[in-house]
Amino acid sequence: MEFSTISEYQSKINRIIITADEIKQKIAEAGKFIDNIYDGKPIVLVSILKGSFIFLADLARAVSVPCEIDFMEAKSYYESTESSGEVRITKELKRDISGCHVIMVEDIIDTGRTLSHVLKLLKEKNPLSLHVITLLDKPERRVVPLTTDFSLFTIPDLFVIGYGLDYGEYYRNLPYIAEFSEKA
Repeated sequence: MEFSTISEYQSKINRIIITADEIKQKIAEAGKFIDNIYDGKPIVLVSILKGSFIFLADLARAVSVPCEIDFMEAKSYYESTESSGEVRITKELKRDISGCHVIMVEDIIDTGRTLSHVLKLLKEKNPLSLHVITLLDKPERRVVPLTTDFSLFTIPDLFVIGYGLDYGEYYRNLPYIAEFSEKA
């Protein structure tokens, strides 16, 4: 997708559904939640690139426990607003997480296929504990059973952009979560 004008780019932002201030407030709550669980014990924050990187960075700054960061990459959307249903891991963790307290930091849980697949892989690596924190949860789209330990926001079945979430690699830089409009 390419844009010939800034107004064409902006025309795809239908409406803001979660403001930057609302996100900031909920991240502070999530940071306290993590601090209470681990009470000074070191953790490893794991994120799936690219969508979660902004959320992960802000969440890491909101915790006071010692933390490391590592990334995985998985694909299931392939420049569409619908998941393909096929999950492909394209980048593995660099760190050995066996014996570590791990928090999977996810941008959005939609069908649950990607996260379910990733959690299975992480459990096989024998972490001491494994928790899931997600920025956005769309439970009505779930096709696999999946629960989280902390969801910042539950949203309806909308295709959303911003705060790391993209359409065709664009819109990740928006400081809020917005509904994407496919209309021209």
